[in-house]
Amino acid sequence: MLVKIETAFKELLTCLQTAKMYGTTHPMFQKSLDKAYAAFEDALSDRQDIVIGIVGEELACEKEIFFDLGKLLKPAILYLKERNIERLAFYRGLGKEELGKFVEVISRPKEDFKIEPQQLLELAGIGNISIGKLKVTEKQDKVELRTNLLSLYDFSMDKVTQVVSSVLNLEKIDPRVLKLSLNNIIDGLSIQRQELLKLATMKRYDVEAYVHMLNVAIFAMYFSSRLGFEKSEVLDIGIAALFHDIGKLYISRKTLHKPDKLSEQEFTTIKSHTILGAEFMFKYIDTLGILPVVVSFEHHLKYDSSGYPRLPLLRKQHIVSAIVAICDVYDALSQRRGYKQDYSPDLVYSIMYKDKGSGFDPVLLDKFFQFMGLWPVGSVVALSDASIALVREENDTDIRRPKIEIVFPEDKRRLVDLLQDNSLSIERYLNPWKEGKEYLMLGQ
Repeated sequence: MLVKIETAFKELLTCLQTAKMYGTTHPMFQKSLDKAYAAFEDALSDRQDIVIGIVGEELACEKEIFFDLGKLLKPAILYLKERNIERLAFYRGLGKEELGKFVEVISRPKEDFKIEPQQLLELAGIGNISIGKLKVTEKQDKVELRTNLLSLYDFSMDKVTQVVSSVLNLEKIDPRVLKLSLNNIIDGLSIQRQELLKLATMKRYDVEAYVHMLNVAIFAMYFSSRLGFEKSEVLDIGIAALFHDIGKLYISRKTLHKPDKLSEQEFTTIKSHTILGAEFMFKYIDTLGILPVVVSFEHHLKYDSSGYPRLPLLRKQHIVSAIVAICDVYDALSQRRGYKQDYSPDLVYSIMYKDKGSGFDPVLLDKFFQFMGLWPVGSVVALSDASIALVREENDTDIRRPKIEIVFPEDKRRLVDLLQDNSLSIERYLNPWKEGKEYLMLGQ
């Protein structure tokens, strides 16, 4: 019996993901809804109701916890919890149209869930489903939000690793799994943009190429969405960004992470990753499209075509290659590495602006830092009055003067918009793993 319930809920969450990707009028959604309804009809054939609870990040029914299902559908589970849905009950008599309306309701933006979720169902005329949330404290809510976003990042990292490994082994991949994973990140960016970007900029304990590739995909999707690209285009850009450095996975780590100056031969080897990557992604044009090929080949070409690979005729970078190039260098410079000193955000900015108009498209570079800010959200900074603050939000009109929260001295703790308060300014950046660590904890 529980197998039927597990299947029904799995099909329901798959239907939700399909609605988020394609909308509720697309044939793909109707096909998914048919499967979900058939599964619920089967599960309710010999019982009056099905009650599913979300306990932590696991799904539970009666006395059983669906551990495997929880791992598989973690992003969808987090999505429901963000909408204050932790308990779902489905009753015999549920119709397919009613189930479709339910999916339409829960696929709405988070802002629509300011009222009780059950009220939304009642307004939609849904009588055979009820939903709700266990009450928790405000502090628990904040901890849960951070935990959920970290879980989303880690889950996406796992999926990315699996897909990239499959590509490297020349195995068939399901592009839908990859798109669903990146789609969850897009949703995360729209719901809690600052927190997710903070994870991408601050999570530096792992320097594997996979982490860099995912971070570049996150930055590229955020950047392209702010530039006005449609969601489907943002998803394609994310996939292209994800595979931009796949050629490097064929190059010796010893060469890639060499602390000394590279020999000419070693540098030539590293530069070959653009061609290796493009050749490799050609094998996946049918499933992933041509954009990953183009971006793999062009992301080091540079705005003025002075980069590599060297071409017999000058050609302008594709706009997506130019976007990924900026995100690639930004993440590489920001990333904590054992073989170089950490670069502070203002130094990263200065280094990149030296290549404005030559290495990077000048308009895109200005836009990137306008959206990201000079000091990324979560940065620990020392102020001109010797107090310590955390950056909470960027100011588009002046990237050097973000919105901050003073956390030390604790008796001076307050929120300050530096754009409105000219008495304070940021003096320097504090490394969050060294001198800034204790202050970072104060802002949790």
